[in-house]
Amino acid sequence: MIRTGGSGSARRPSGNPARDRLRRLQLRLTAAYTLITLAGVSCLAWLVIRTDDRSREAAEYDEMRRRASVAASLVYYEDDRIRLDGLADDEATAGTPQILVLEGRPGGGAAVVFRGSVQQFDVPATALARAAGAAMRGEETVREEARDRTGGPVRLLAVPFWHDATDEVAGAAVAVGDPAYGAAEHRSLVLSLVVGCAALTALAALTGHVLSGRSLRPAWQALEQQERLLADAAHELRTPVAVMRGSVELAERGSGGADAYLPGIRRAADRMGHVVENLLTRGRLEAAVEAVRAEPLRLDQLVEEVCAELPEGGHRLELRAAESVVEADAALVRVAVRNLLDNAVRHGRTGGEAGPALGRAERHGVEPGEPGGESGRAEGHGAGPGEPGRTDLLVTVDGPEVSVADRGPGVEPERLPELIERFRSPGGGTGIGLSLVHRVALAHRGALTVRARPGGGAVFVLRLAPARPGRRAGEQAGGRVTLTIRS
Repeated sequence: MIRTGGSGSARRPSGNPARDRLRRLQLRLTAAYTLITLAGVSCLAWLVIRTDDRSREAAEYDEMRRRASVAASLVYYEDDRIRLDGLADDEATAGTPQILVLEGRPGGGAAVVFRGSVQQFDVPATALARAAGAAMRGEETVREEARDRTGGPVRLLAVPFWHDATDEVAGAAVAVGDPAYGAAEHRSLVLSLVVGCAALTALAALTGHVLSGRSLRPAWQALEQQERLLADAAHELRTPVAVMRGSVELAERGSGGADAYLPGIRRAADRMGHVVENLLTRGRLEAAVEAVRAEPLRLDQLVEEVCAELPEGGHRLELRAAESVVEADAALVRVAVRNLLDNAVRHGRTGGEAGPALGRAERHGVEPGEPGGESGRAEGHGAGPGEPGRTDLLVTVDGPEVSVADRGPGVEPERLPELIERFRSPGGGTGIGLSLVHRVALAHRGALTVRARPGGGAVFVLRLAPARPGRRAGEQAGGRVTLTIRS
């Protein structure tokens, strides 16, 4: 039986430039998606880091301002002397940020008159006096950056206070802050963002690769369909072209003229036409360029026409057909039935060699339910049914099913998936015949099955979708007919 090679969609590694371009395009799309994602998450991460840094700085200055303001409010004057007794016991002067109180001097400078209980930084007196003097001159809160005696950075915030009797600025409370405040949490946030951005970028790369692959899937499928079509054409046309070339060469060398070789050339040309039609039908089904044009179809009449068109040869064909209407594409079904018959003729011989003979057809009426009767039997022309070298075919149309039975070596039903693969025809068949029948069946919501024929041989059954009840009104009740073709 015809067995065709696998039509799987697995992408085979090859040096095909089109495939290489598609792979490069997929990589470019993946890279573009990854870079865009990386740029986006990097900008967001930078904004988060910047915002956290500013928030950390603002929180430190707010605490410094609170402590300095409390310290400035606790300073008062009595008998023209500054009083600091309220500072030592207040929580604002304990801990960090460190608090110092500077009082203005008549000469224009400022001296430290109070230090908090915690001295976190040893800030030079000049830096403290400069900050206090700026606050006193401007009569407002002043922020400055300075360095301690070790060279480390510190933050200074000075809040002025006033003399109770004269209402003049008398000095300033200075808070010393740590620029590293919250740095550990900030570093942890940065590390988390870096790891998160790397993970998101990797996920984006994977997602981009998958999405680009999905977006290019139609292109891959179109390319694979084109490659399969070219491979099918090369595989199928090789034999008839070789036959034609050999016949022409023999005719050129022969002395009896070319007439003896014309039948072989004609058969090869017919075979090429059949192959081209199969390839075009297969391409139409695979590419899905148009929907299956399903319409009410007299299946029995179509099968009868295909049987009548079967080339003459060493075969005997019996058709048992009851009137049947299906919803199907006539062109596709015609190709499928012809492939089934071609498969049976090629591989259904009982053995021996078939001699040339003429063919003719006769129609005989058979009542419904009869298996065939005497009128359905073939009249022998020198050989009876089952004789070696002859192909005995029984074609039956029953409802939406078309079955083709032969007396060949038979085939196991579990081998059907192997038979409908491409390029696996050990008997010299079309290589895509049964595969195409299977695709036509699927396109009509049907199936292709095979079973053993009683007495030897195989029965291939093509099942189509039956016509909808509302569209069978025009169907007339009829009997069963038998068409016997003897050649």
